[in-house]
Amino acid sequence: MSHLKRVDHITYACAEGTIERWAWFHIEVEGGRLINRIDDVRPDDPDDSMKIWCIDYGEFGVALIEGIDRAKQSQVTAFVERHGDHAVQHVAFDTYDLDAFIDHMRSLGGSPRGEVLVRNDGFGTLKQMFARGYTEGPADETAFPEYVQRPSADTADDVNITFAEETGKGFYDQVADAVESGDDAPFFDFARMPADWQVPEPSPLEGAR
Repeated sequence: MSHLKRVDHITYACAEGTIERWAWFHIEVEGGRLINRIDDVRPDDPDDSMKIWCIDYGEFGVALIEGIDRAKQSQVTAFVERHGDHAVQHVAFDTYDLDAFIDHMRSLGGSPRGEVLVRNDGFGTLKQMFARGYTEGPADETAFPEYVQRPSADTADDVNITFAEETGKGFYDQVADAVESGDDAPFFDFARMPADWQVPEPSPLEGAR
């Protein structure tokens, strides 16, 4: 049984001075709609910050981020230097039950970057969990997954979900702390993968796409 519903949003890291160009591409070429624009998420931080613009397509979203370097290099700038302009920093997946998925993921060797956050991410209110990078390496240079749960009217259970105000450290802080502490551990410990695991036979989809 799948724990994931769909792709919720894709976050692209943009090189300095290019966020406007990529916003034009996603809005005018692809037909997205700008729904949120923050030109400095940490205006009082003397060290570093970033821009984030959110573009909605109806069924999923795109977030554009661009680093703001001050006394220090922004983690977004570090990511772009490693991977290039408009590189996918992370893909967020909408889950049916985020807490149940986290328990399942942990039981198989996965570990999140930090605690679950409850906040508005520009696309709406949600619960979210950022994982460590897919590969071992500095937290500001590795691509990673995000898992979320948004309230919806799809089921009675979803309607009963209540979301509090933003709690815990935001992801920017989580990455900064990981860099400072040298936490380069990857998302998954594949030592828990059974040695005799076999790829299952493909099964037909229920209904055509």
